[in-house]
Amino acid sequence: MYGFHGRLLRIDLTTQSYAWQDIEASRLTAVLGGVGLGASLLYDHAPPGVEPFSADNPLIFTSAPLVGTGLTTTAKYAVVTKSPLTGFIADSLSSSFFALELKRVGVDALVITGAAEQPAYLLITDDGVEFRTATHLTGLSAQETEERIRLAERTEKGAEVRVAAIGRAGENLVRFATLSNEGRHAGRGGVGAVFGAKKLKAVALRGHCRVAVADTEVVEKIAATLRERSVGPQTAKYREIGTVANLAVFDRLGSLPTYNFQNAPFTQAEALSGEAFITNGFSQTHGCAACTIRCERLFRSLSGEAQRLEYETLFAFGPLCGIEEPDAVLRAARLCDRYGLDTISTGGTIAWAAECADKGLWPELRETGLSFGNAEAILALIPDIAHRRGVGAVLAEGSRLAALRIGAEAESFAMHVKGMELPGYEPRSLKTMALGLAVSPRGACHNRSGAYEADFSGRVDRLQADAGRGALVVASEDFSAVLDSLIVCKFLRKCFDDFYSETAYLMSAVTGWNYTDTDLRQVGERINTLKKLFNMREGWRPEDDWLPPRLLTEPLSSGVARGVGLTPDELHLMIQSYYAARGWDAQGLITEEKRRELGL
Repeated sequence: MYGFHGRLLRIDLTTQSYAWQDIEASRLTAVLGGVGLGASLLYDHAPPGVEPFSADNPLIFTSAPLVGTGLTTTAKYAVVTKSPLTGFIADSLSSSFFALELKRVGVDALVITGAAEQPAYLLITDDGVEFRTATHLTGLSAQETEERIRLAERTEKGAEVRVAAIGRAGENLVRFATLSNEGRHAGRGGVGAVFGAKKLKAVALRGHCRVAVADTEVVEKIAATLRERSVGPQTAKYREIGTVANLAVFDRLGSLPTYNFQNAPFTQAEALSGEAFITNGFSQTHGCAACTIRCERLFRSLSGEAQRLEYETLFAFGPLCGIEEPDAVLRAARLCDRYGLDTISTGGTIAWAAECADKGLWPELRETGLSFGNAEAILALIPDIAHRRGVGAVLAEGSRLAALRIGAEAESFAMHVKGMELPGYEPRSLKTMALGLAVSPRGACHNRSGAYEADFSGRVDRLQADAGRGALVVASEDFSAVLDSLIVCKFLRKCFDDFYSETAYLMSAVTGWNYTDTDLRQVGERINTLKKLFNMREGWRPEDDWLPPRLLTEPLSSGVARGVGLTPDELHLMIQSYYAARGWDAQGLITEEKRRELGL
């Protein structure tokens, strides 16, 4: 094969055994790699109704056809499993050298099942698998673990391994624990906790397989074109400031969630803006392997340490928790990186707890001093969550399960969809995004649907709901599914003049198979339908496609969108338009006709 290897490696931690298996070409053409291949394999390898922390819940790593080809921004991999946070599909992406090494191992996927008796890590090469003890790594951060394993596994000739590992939060089964490699994170959905349930501390890779493409000359020509476009005006924001630029823009548009989505004025938006961070604390620029955009920004804390910061982390520990000090946000980000915690879910769960404290709903919180804006109390909760200590043991379950424990009123302001905490987009002033968040198979997610782009583009009235939003969200989800399965970084998305036709031409040159733009459009639809089929099998109900009560009963109280709200009738109208655009029935169920049409 070209672009693909056509095989997977299945590993059983319980029996310490492994086997190579072929992947049919028909599956690869139908779902590509990355998230698409992961969803397809999860449906086949996860027993129906499997508990996320069960040994039978598979951990699936997938590569993609463009990885290793030299195309900019393609050094990415996907991790797919059943989420301990939502009970539905978890499909997380990470990037850099670990992704390239996964391709060099000579597989398109790893399927890891079972559970080790004692903490372990895997050394995977193109020759097979070695099972190593990891008891000496227990309690270490992902970065410390990576350094220790790379040193231990370095060969006499100096060949190194690439490592993905969990921290303390994953070991303690925090439901939003991350998997980390080289400072990057497969963050949302709790894949790190599934690692912990299997007593799997890390996966180390060392391979030598080269990636072959069908038409080297065409691929190199396209790669040169994309490199040139990637440093043009379409990526200027990411190259000049990074994603932290979003905070000031969202604040001006009335789309910056604050104080657990209560929309109280956030007076320090300017001080926490990306521009302020660049002016006052910029340290250096980084980028993933095989990337020319280099969006990553490191900022100096008051202690002199450099910390990576993205918009979602800045939102989650700044406006959402009412923290006004830039240094406190950097410290919170550093703690989450150290323990292996998803920053959006950590910040969202703490913001929910802060509101519980303000309302006197959780007496145990009095001892912590927690309140909006109390940076030291908020920072102290992060290690408590990672260690499941005190109130942190409840917060480690995520806001949905924690709210169920505290009681009915607390449930009304737990800001999640399907158990996953909301990202930094205000749904009441971004109506297309509101729909995208409600129906996403992964839960409240800004990465599997770029629905906010329609709101910000001016093509629609972002403050009004209408029946045209369903088709927009469908198109956005399918587009994202193809990006995440090729895999191409979303920051490159605007560098294509005609995405589907250009990528069809590229895929034909890489694989030697004849792709058309129509083929790729259907691939996106097939992948999203497959995710929904998995969720349906695992207990999805129509009421799961919905938004938190606060967003449907409380209009915005400040900013340029003051007085704007979202009613249940408006959301229902948009959801029905989404189901219709998907060709599903009025309850959101997938018809037999649609399954046959997509070959599912």
